[in-house]
Amino acid sequence: MTGLLEGKVAIVTGGTSGIGLASVERFVKEGAKVAIADIQDDLGASIAERLGENVVYVHTDVTDEAAIEALVATTVATFGKLDVMYNNAGAQGDPSTILEIGSAGFDKTIALLTRSVLLGHKFAARQFQAQGTGGSIVTTASAAGIQGGWSAAGYTIAKHAIVGIVRQAVAELAPLGIRSNAIAPGIIMTPIMARSFGVPVEESEEFTKFLAGKLGSTQPIGRVGQPDDIAKVATFLASDLAEYVTGVVIPVDGGATAITQGTFATDVVTAAAEYNDR
Repeated sequence: MTGLLEGKVAIVTGGTSGIGLASVERFVKEGAKVAIADIQDDLGASIAERLGENVVYVHTDVTDEAAIEALVATTVATFGKLDVMYNNAGAQGDPSTILEIGSAGFDKTIALLTRSVLLGHKFAARQFQAQGTGGSIVTTASAAGIQGGWSAAGYTIAKHAIVGIVRQAVAELAPLGIRSNAIAPGIIMTPIMARSFGVPVEESEEFTKFLAGKLGSTQPIGRVGQPDDIAKVATFLASDLAEYVTGVVIPVDGGATAITQGTFATDVVTAAAEYNDR
């Protein structure tokens, strides 16, 4: 791909690591000017410096509505417009089960993973409408937004809700020329994996390599995903190649959500054989 985002201005939330950073780097390579939104200020500033004049870092707590509004305003003030909003920021959230989760943990998880996406739509769409240009909104959902059992209750519920936002956005925003789509990653080797299991930050690379070796053979396609696997699809959805694509949730999971996971396939064959051998 070359020049797919030439002349476009994009925001990427959670843009200092993992899927966000891979997307920032790919967007820039494809010709976009990018605002990195995150709360890791030193890291964000260093990435912006490394990538050059077409990148700006904006401190943004996506659980704060005013901060998201200010992010859009700062991006437009810096680069003159907005074409792409990539709602990517996230974390595991409350790890509790349905039997144990409390209101505070659940609300915090929803604020980070779902409300931030809704507000990203709100302020990006307002800007697109003011420009009269339309635009593209991309959101990182999850395989946990398609099937239960991939993660904790709060995360799973929050990611399912993102699908609702995307579909409602079609009803309200498509007539304005605004597209909204989501990506549902499967097992992707990012720093969030280490944080989710309490592994120290300095060991995250070693941990993800270890996991990749253990889990790759369990995936239909034979390997786990990498951040750039998601960034490539985000680039397509942000580009004019996807101008007639809206309201979709694209699994980028090596085929994992397309089949029955676990040992059911072999279990049922074994059970049938046992029955027939009676």
